[in-house]
Amino acid sequence: MRDSVHLIIGGGGGIGSCVARQISAAGGRVAVMGRDPERLQPLVSELDAKAISGDATDFDAVASAVKDVADWGGRLDGVLNCAGSILLKPAHLTTEAEFAQTIATNLTSSFAAVKASVGVMRKTGGSIVLMSTAAVRIGLANHEAIAAAKGGVEGLTRAAAATYAAHGVRVNAVAPGLVKTPLSEKITSNAKALEASTAMHPLGRVGEPEDVASAICWLLDPSSGWVTGQLIGVDGGLSTLKTRSRA
Repeated sequence: MRDSVHLIIGGGGGIGSCVARQISAAGGRVAVMGRDPERLQPLVSELDAKAISGDATDFDAVASAVKDVADWGGRLDGVLNCAGSILLKPAHLTTEAEFAQTIATNLTSSFAAVKASVGVMRKTGGSIVLMSTAAVRIGLANHEAIAAAKGGVEGLTRAAAATYAAHGVRVNAVAPGLVKTPLSEKITSNAKALEASTAMHPLGRVGEPEDVASAICWLLDPSSGWVTGQLIGVDGGLSTLKTRSRA
């Protein structure tokens, strides 16, 4: 990671900010993009990072951010799209506006990130990491909209990995279970909801941002240079294991 240059879209969130700290600690340079400059400022000051204000669902804004970071750093080694949302509603109660927003925040932002990043990375190679969810692999009640959006992200990951492999551009996705972040606070701050969620994860706990950030940083690092087109579950076993009750 030393002397590397990375752009984190949605860098002000729990996982994105953790990734930024890990890259910075390893000697890399980080630019973080978000809609709220004030929310980014503490992280930017802490890491001496570059802040970029913009909407992750706006293709022009993302393209401008990628170019800005490449010019600023003299290179662009990796891009992470952490922009996302959580909508827990059954399909019949989900409004058209809620569905459209879920698709935009999660899938459109990922497509915009890939489209802009490969414009630079086709000449130099690099790593793109997108965010999925364990709910794509298994059926979880009330996850219809978010599972649909993230399912699109997984398809995008594989297709883009195939398209740009010849250019040395790697595209992978990480699929977490429930992680304690500001985005999931409504769930994790509710004792009953947290207890139920914890019980669903075979390792007996929900995730911490560091759990997911470590996997992301590995995918961004050249040490994973033979890994592309992969969906890596970082979910405490949620999507693949069924275990006995811990009671």
